[in-house]
Amino acid sequence: MAQGTIQGKDRFLNNIANALGRKRITEPVIIPEWSKEPHREVFKGLDQNELLDQFIIQSDKIHTSVVVTKFDDLNQSFGEVVEQMGKDSIVYSKDSRFEEFGLTTYLDQEKSAGTDVFEWDSTNPKKSIVKAEKANIGVTFSDVTLAESGTVVLFSDNGKGRSVSLLPQRYIAIVPKSTLVPRMTQASDRISEMAKENGRMPSCINFISGPSNSADIELRLVVGVHGPVQATYIVIDDK
Repeated sequence: MAQGTIQGKDRFLNNIANALGRKRITEPVIIPEWSKEPHREVFKGLDQNELLDQFIIQSDKIHTSVVVTKFDDLNQSFGEVVEQMGKDSIVYSKDSRFEEFGLTTYLDQEKSAGTDVFEWDSTNPKKSIVKAEKANIGVTFSDVTLAESGTVVLFSDNGKGRSVSLLPQRYIAIVPKSTLVPRMTQASDRISEMAKENGRMPSCINFISGPSNSADIELRLVVGVHGPVQATYIVIDDK
């Protein structure tokens, strides 16, 4: 995807400064150094296995099942989850990790057997969105995983459309154990590093904590109002 250009930025910001009755601030913002940072103390010092334990506990609280598997058993574990959810139609992100972790083998076999399996196609976004809307299962990899809240963080780009995790009836997140961090603090650090290194941000950053929940009506919990009604996280030891 071609990166866009910004036009009229200075004129726009100058107009705002004039309306506020002051000169435009052009010096970069100095990030304060806090004397206390309690948010960095949460789960501080826990290793990946201990973070995984906390992740499982929190995921259960948000109505999300967690399957822990080894690299060599991933296809079997993934297939069992798909069978439980109903494998009539699957949409998944165009992500090199599907091949790296061997999941394309299972997906290709299912497609050959007649299952409607579709990989997100950035050259045809309309078709991809329709496929995601009609799919029973959407599958993505987690880029950062938050133990405190049972959250998977997705960085969207050309091949990783937001619709894959939003529109299908059910959702599976593949979670490499190395992506586990204590909480949103570390995810924010990672995003800041990406901005500094690449000079740009992902087109969309999604924080997904299990299936969609709403309690707006009479304070009664309703699941699946704004997205999938069921979610499963498959945690895997990295290759």
